[in-house]
Amino acid sequence: MTYDITSDAQRSALLEAPLDGAFLFFPLTESARRRRSVRFACSPRLAASRQELSPSAEIRPAYAVGTGRLADAGAPMNSLTELPQQHLDDAFFDRDAQLVARELLGTVIRHCVDGLWLSARIIETEAYYVDEKASHSSLGYSPSRRAMFMPAGHLYLYYSRGGDSLNFSVQGDGNAVCIKAGYPWVDSLSCEQSIERMRTNSPSAAGGPRPLTRLCSGQTLLCKALGLTVTHWNAQRMDPARLRVDDIGARPDIVQTTRLGIPKGRDEHLPYRFVDAGFAAHCTRNPLRRGQLEGQDYVLLRRDPITD
Repeated sequence: MTYDITSDAQRSALLEAPLDGAFLFFPLTESARRRRSVRFACSPRLAASRQELSPSAEIRPAYAVGTGRLADAGAPMNSLTELPQQHLDDAFFDRDAQLVARELLGTVIRHCVDGLWLSARIIETEAYYVDEKASHSSLGYSPSRRAMFMPAGHLYLYYSRGGDSLNFSVQGDGNAVCIKAGYPWVDSLSCEQSIERMRTNSPSAAGGPRPLTRLCSGQTLLCKALGLTVTHWNAQRMDPARLRVDDIGARPDIVQTTRLGIPKGRDEHLPYRFVDAGFAAHCTRNPLRRGQLEGQDYVLLRRDPITD
């Protein structure tokens, strides 16, 4: 089996995936490499969130690495020992939870297992604060929740719905970002054997291979596919030789909406869920499904080139 797709049409038919993501191995043009400033076209409704956050002026547009290949983005990676230079460090996470949740979209999380880099593009996140009722940390410090009170960049893993769930501590004691869903990723570092290992890690309920489009479409499915467990990673920092998040240059449009699974009366109305708009159909629950109205059920944050 191969995942080396040679055209947009072939890839779309096989994977039913957005046309700006993984599995497309075309070389980039020079014009696609040029960095351009972008802006957010945001609805005034965002003022209801904790604070208005504007992206960096140096953000690159999504098409800067449209192939999904880190090597094409300027990071030499000829072997597993040659690590890319753009993996995220603690400083990335030492910022407001909503900002971190937004900027994690389009990055690639990688876990090295038995010499294979198991990788997924992050397509859905949720922000949590210590002073709102939906957050685990609102219940106070405990040994199981200690990672939420550790410095930014620590992993907080917990058991949920029969599986493991991944979060990162961010700026402020008790604040965190949950990684809700991902999409399988193939590039010069993560080969097709990595995908097969991920499918073995997370078979379907019937025991057969899970469809690629649903392999990481949920917080426990993501951890299962990547082999991340509470036992091995809770309250740990990332180690670039074993576990890291890579910035591949993608800056997708973002859907902002309310979080999933929050009980009534526990701040379920707060719009702290963020979804990569191009991969909305593959996240935990599609916020753009039929019947959902922009401005009422969600806000679309567009990253458009600045025009003079």
